[in-house]
Amino acid sequence: MKKVFLSSVMMFFIVIGYSQGYSPGSKATDFKLLNVDGNMVSMTDFPDAKGFIIIFTCNSCPYSVAYEDRKIALSNKYRPLGYPVIALNPNDSLVQPKDSFSKMIERSKEKRLPYHYLLDTDQKVAKQYGATRTPHVYVLQKEKDDLIVKYIGAIDNNYEDAASTSERYVEAAVDALLQGKDVAVASTKAIGCGIKFKK
Repeated sequence: MKKVFLSSVMMFFIVIGYSQGYSPGSKATDFKLLNVDGNMVSMTDFPDAKGFIIIFTCNSCPYSVAYEDRKIALSNKYRPLGYPVIALNPNDSLVQPKDSFSKMIERSKEKRLPYHYLLDTDQKVAKQYGATRTPHVYVLQKEKDDLIVKYIGAIDNNYEDAASTSERYVEAAVDALLQGKDVAVASTKAIGCGIKFKK
């Protein structure tokens, strides 16, 4: 009975730790994942970057698809300013075949994605960051040798219509960082499809 109780307690803390992931102010770790061009990519490949816009996304989720043009716009706007977009697909392709690596390559070519689109094969990065949705955004800023999380959550407050968006959370966060200011809204609720984690 005692063993069962201890196992239950351990599982509880494992689940709690997994579900939390990073929070604003956390130090984020780098990753090295396969890009759609066949190369391995990590954040160390961007020595001149001031920070990063990390987006957990996929091909299949209607929310991610609705945000595709806005993700492209974020990349086009902020990459020249030192905050490149890096997209990561964490979905299990056995659960959702549309999110296979070959489909990622097709989608990248079809949309002419200007940013790296990486496959989080074993889902370790998504779990470490605490990503639960697609899309789920993490804005990171370089501070000396560290990558500090400055914003976590949604891209904006209206996935259905970019023109009707009144709160552009990611843009506001990066603009504040570029001006040397604190991020006013450091976290919001990510709206999207649940990540398809392996069983």
